This record gives sequence, C-alpha cells and structure tokens, in this order.
Amino acid sequence: MDRVLDVLVIGGGPAGLTAGLYAGRALLNTAIVEGRGAGGQVILTHEIENYPGFVEPISGAELAANMAAQTSRFDVAMLNSPVEVLKLEGKIKEVVTQQESLKAKTVILATGVTPKMLGVPGEQKYIGRGVSYCATCDGAFFRGKKVAVVGGGDTAVKEALFLTKFAEHVWLIHRRDRLRAEQILQKRLLENPKITPLWNKVVAEIHGELKVTGVSLTDTKDESTSRLDLQGVFIFVGRQPEGPLEGSGILTDKDGYIITDENMATNIPGVYAVGDVRQKAWRQIVTAVGDGAIAALSAAEYIQENF
Repeated sequence: MDRVLDVLVIGGGPAGLTAGLYAGRALLNTAIVEGRGAGGQVILTHEIENYPGFVEPISGAELAANMAAQTSRFDVAMLNSPVEVLKLEGKIKEVVTQQESLKAKTVILATGVTPKMLGVPGEQKYIGRGVSYCATCDGAFFRGKKVAVVGGGDTAVKEALFLTKFAEHVWLIHRRDRLRAEQILQKRLLENPKITPLWNKVVAEIHGELKVTGVSLTDTKDESTSRLDLQGVFIFVGRQPEGPLEGSGILTDKDGYIITDENMATNIPGVYAVGDVRQKAWRQIVTAVGDGAIAALSAAEYIQENF
C-alpha cells in the first residue's frame, strides 16, 4: 500500500471496528489491520445479554460479524497481517506488518489483551490437553467430564455456567471467599447444582499423563493441600495488554496498559489507544465501542488541524 492513509487502526475487536466505522463514515481513508481476523476476544464469548439494542442474547461471534459488516459498508479496508514494528514519531506514522509497511496520518491502537497464565507446574505442558483459556472454544470436548474453572470475575463465572452444558460437574476455584463477578452472575452460579465453588483455594500444580488428570490445591488461609481429580482446567485469572509497543515511545502504566486522556490520545500526537489495551476502570464491550468512536472523532479533528 503506497498511499498514506488518514487513519490506520491496529486491532479488529469491537473498539477497532467502531473506530474504523466512525473514521470511514467521516470519509477518511481508513484501514484496519488485524492479525487474527475481525472480532478479537469477543468472538470467544458464547452469549452476550447486556449489549444495548438486543432484547435476546447474541453470541460474540455474531455481534463481531455484524460490526465488521457494518464497518465494511464505508469502504474501510481490512488487512490480515500481524503488526511487528510501530514507528510513531514524526508527522507520518509507519506500521510494519509481516507483509508490508503501512503509512498513516493517525494511528489508533486497539490491540486488546491476552489471557494471563497461572504460572504453575503442568500448565504449559497440558495446554490443549486439558488446559484451556476458552470454554466456548473447547467446552464441547469435555462432554460428560469433570472440570474446574479458575477465577472469580465475570469471565470465570460466565464460562463456568457455559461449561455446565457439557461437563458432568464444574468446580469453581477462587483464591478468596467471595466472587468479583456481577451479582446476577453470582446468583446464577450459586444456584446451579452442577457447580461447586471452592473458596480460598489456589492451584499449585496441574497433573496429568497424556492429558490432565487432576490438580493440587493449596488453601490460602491455612496452607493445607488437597487433590482434585478431573479432566479439564479452564483458567480465567485476568488478562494482559497485547501489542508490539516496545520501542514505540508509547507511555504505559506499570501493568503495560496504554495511558490516554479522555479523547483517547496517547503521549504521541496523532496516536490514540482504545478498548481493553487502554488504562481504564471498566473493560466491557460497550466501553470499548465508546472508546473507538471517540478516538475516530479525535483523529478526524487532528487531521483537519494538522494536514
């Protein structure tokens, strides 16, 4: 691509797709570059019931497909290639992908997050052989089996509820004595006879032979240990920001999340960050799309003033 784009969005999740939609609708020459296909993490969500405008629940994959189709109506190019290097200093920004080098007047970072690992023995060894970070992706492989979900937030509870469709029984392992998830989700989980919460417990080790056969647990209060026999471990203990930010000059907080102002602007003029990769209090689909809209409008204003 030889021309200089007006807006280059890196990441095709809800935040990136919305940024592309608003930029394209503003008649800005816009492209979205995404290494894994449009949708981002949302496509892994089995059911979404709190996105405004949908009376009945909608799957994450369907919502993402709708967003992508809507964005494409405004001549926004979708480029499928992982980004390797960001060169953001100067008036014209350069983004190097595995396939080509792209130039743009503004860049919107919507690179999202990736799941955190427990970092315990056996975890990496049994990834794909009983250890998973996506119940929607892998739940059907555990039909009639016993599994555990590790975590206590919205994602962990949602995935535990989803797994009851397949698994014989689900244990929810949480390091505290109460959940962080929304109250309505907590109520559903605690009332489900196929789910047993294990409070004040952490996974110390994941055991297996060819596949996972169980986990060792440590009590966070008295440090006693126990063993749980099962065939699957689904881990949802948080996420970490993703993206090739090293050497880019972008300011981040201590956890790696990009620091922005209320207009989604980073410390580099003409560069914006949106969605889960941005330092913020709440990470929801609706907050991500709000970020995307604000960033595109901010980028349009920046272009008008500087070009």
